[in-house]
Amino acid sequence: MTHVLRAADRPPSTSRTIRFEGAAYGTDISFFAVDNEPGQGPALHVHPYPETWIVKSGGARIVAGDETYEVGPNDIAVVPGGVPHKFTNIGDDRLVIFCVHAAGTMVQEDLE
Repeated sequence: MTHVLRAADRPPSTSRTIRFEGAAYGTDISFFAVDNEPGQGPALHVHPYPETWIVKSGGARIVAGDETYEVGPNDIAVVPGGVPHKFTNIGDDRLVIFCVHAAGTMVQEDLE
């Protein structure tokens, strides 16, 4: 069965970020489609599975374990499962980044 999830059918949110968990739709992929302001980003956290980021616009500083990276449009970063990580919008404009979770249901332990 094909599932189409219309934007108009999502409940209203104060955030521009879209959260999708695939298990309910028969897929082992989940994601956040993040659209945030300068300085915003999630606190340090960890997942038991890999997370892949795809930057569509803006710039981000990624902290993954003991390493720090700066990424921009069309850059892709992959953080292995079990590695603490976070990102922050370091640009002057909005950051649009897709955070793909290799799991049908997201599991996250916040560390900050």
